[in-house]
Amino acid sequence: MALTDRARLRELLERHGFTFSKAMGQNFLVNPSVCPRMAELGGAAPGVGVLEIGPGVGVLTAELARRAGRVVCVELDPGLPPILAETLAEFDNVEIVLGDVMEVDLQSLIAGRFGGMPVVVCANLPYYITTPILMRLLESRLPIEAITVMVQKEAAARLCAAPGERECGAISAAIAYYAEPRVLFPVSAGSFMPAPKVDSAVIRLDLRPKPPVSPGDERLMFELVRGAFAQRRKTVLNALSASLGIGKDELTQAFRTAGVDCGQRAERLTLQQFADLSDAVRALRAAGRFHF
Repeated sequence: MALTDRARLRELLERHGFTFSKAMGQNFLVNPSVCPRMAELGGAAPGVGVLEIGPGVGVLTAELARRAGRVVCVELDPGLPPILAETLAEFDNVEIVLGDVMEVDLQSLIAGRFGGMPVVVCANLPYYITTPILMRLLESRLPIEAITVMVQKEAAARLCAAPGERECGAISAAIAYYAEPRVLFPVSAGSFMPAPKVDSAVIRLDLRPKPPVSPGDERLMFELVRGAFAQRRKTVLNALSASLGIGKDELTQAFRTAGVDCGQRAERLTLQQFADLSDAVRALRAAGRFHF
């Protein structure tokens, strides 16, 4: 079935009584050149299992199924499985799991469905929930090798930004802690039906075997990261003093111990500097200098 043919796709959706849900952020890919490229660059290959989130009508799913050993799709909309049963009828290596990816037991799903295959994630993510989905995949420390996703263009820049770049933020640091990110290629708004108001980009996150830094308290490090970026126009010292409720004089000692310039802004700090700073704060807190 030519799912990239807009007229045939409309006929299919009308026949099944399907209507697009803005609440679910449904925009289906119809550009015939995007999905094959996304599947290839995402690592779909013989002997590889692919977890897809939000298959829509199966345009990307079909390309994944042609290349991968097995494809398991998690779909939230109960109106789509009957459509997918029709659009993916030629494939015997695809399974649709109805559920919310934020609630499904992904560890059990991967263990039970892929039988020890190397696993990658490939998806066209709804814009409104991009960050929560990515962080759930990363923080769960799932046995996956890479995550290749379509996201809003501006989000792609933030997710893949390095320290010193204007787009760098708290999410950039979090992504870099778990994975090596890169932007693969842009995708215009006209590639979707209905067309969103913004352009998109495909990014790939190659998961690290272990984080590049080793803070003594991972949670504390990310508390500092969030606090530093919460008021990003301020210096890191002023931002953290406000967010943690610690006096600047006391906090300055932690900066000195860590060898971090307290006059810098958050986007200039490397992940290693945040780790060093959190260790210094942790040591002073243990000594009774900080209470938060």
